[in-house]
Amino acid sequence: MRQILLGIIGVSSGLIVSAGVFTVLISVGLIPRFAGKMHVARKIFVLEEMVVFGTLFGGFFSVFGEWGKIGAFVREHALFGRSVTEGVWKMIGTVFLVLFGVFAGIFVGCLALAIAEMLNTIPVFARRIGFRHGLGIAILAVAIGKLVGSLIYFTQQVYLYGG
Repeated sequence: MRQILLGIIGVSSGLIVSAGVFTVLISVGLIPRFAGKMHVARKIFVLEEMVVFGTLFGGFFSVFGEWGKIGAFVREHALFGRSVTEGVWKMIGTVFLVLFGVFAGIFVGCLALAIAEMLNTIPVFARRIGFRHGLGIAILAVAIGKLVGSLIYFTQQVYLYGG
């Protein structure tokens, strides 16, 4: 009975959190904005479904991690021989992580800018501090700073020792 109750609470909590995430995405109009920029407005429902499926798959693999261990399967069966399989798998993993990082960064950046635009924070900030020219350069400087900070964080492995 206790396990059933915990399962109901877990599923209910997950539904509430995912509803909140989708509400934020819908309220800032991120998906329609992506569709407009990519000139695929006719396929907006496909984009929305991909966001939903991506969230579902991400949630599934974060809870049931053993189902997503493709690398263990590839290494165990050594498709190209032991040493070649290790090298190929490391290269594929690195390429995947780089691509995932780039696209996740683009998505988070677009979400942050969409929220800032919705709240009109950039124009209000520019007016308050008397910015007349160069706002684009300031935003670009912030983006480059985040990029450099991320590169330092990951190349120096700051996440391992915290500083």
